[in-house]
Amino acid sequence: MGALQGSRTVRVDASRLAGWLDGFATRHGEPRIAVSTEAVVLHAPDGATARIALPWGPLDGVDPLTELVEAASRQRVVGALIVRRRAHGVGVFEGEVLVAGRHGSHYVQGRTKAGGWSQQRYARRRANQAERSFDAAADDAATVLLPEIDRLEALVTGGERAAVAAVLAHPGLERLADPALRRGFGTIATPDPNAGVLAGFGAVLRQVPIELNELA
Repeated sequence: MGALQGSRTVRVDASRLAGWLDGFATRHGEPRIAVSTEAVVLHAPDGATARIALPWGPLDGVDPLTELVEAASRQRVVGALIVRRRAHGVGVFEGEVLVAGRHGSHYVQGRTKAGGWSQQRYARRRANQAERSFDAAADDAATVLLPEIDRLEALVTGGERAAVAAVLAHPGLERLADPALRRGFGTIATPDPNAGVLAGFGAVLRQVPIELNELA
């Protein structure tokens, strides 16, 4: 049950998931439901297919769609780490509510069109500035997330994948980098995080990604 060919992904709020599933059946016909430990896949009679990952673990399988909605809707304690070169945000959410958080912005020089030695000098300066930015993000991750790590059901990351990886590679953050805690969520694209972006990430955490093939 891997990625679908020719797929696109939509994100549906957990509160709307039951309605979305009903709408899929209305639009495409009553689907055949295939359940694995990793995903629920809906195969409609007209060829439309929807794949919904199971980051919170496998279902019992008695009533998979009801269980899927319940798992997505449950209020959970989740850590958030949003990192871009020029800003970062770190938080702990209970459901959609941010209960602890920090954010910061940083100066990182833009790319230059200069050539030769000047270009190399600018590149070194930019790399040093980015490194300091990631150091600050790692410090805030240690301060905000590590004391709560035994309560966290997942760590969801946002921003730029390479920036997140650079932060999680810092010594002392090994438990945050654990794939079991990351739960396969990947890194969600966000703008440069500030107080509003960080607080709004709680709503993003409630969204369920659904992978659709070209007929859905």
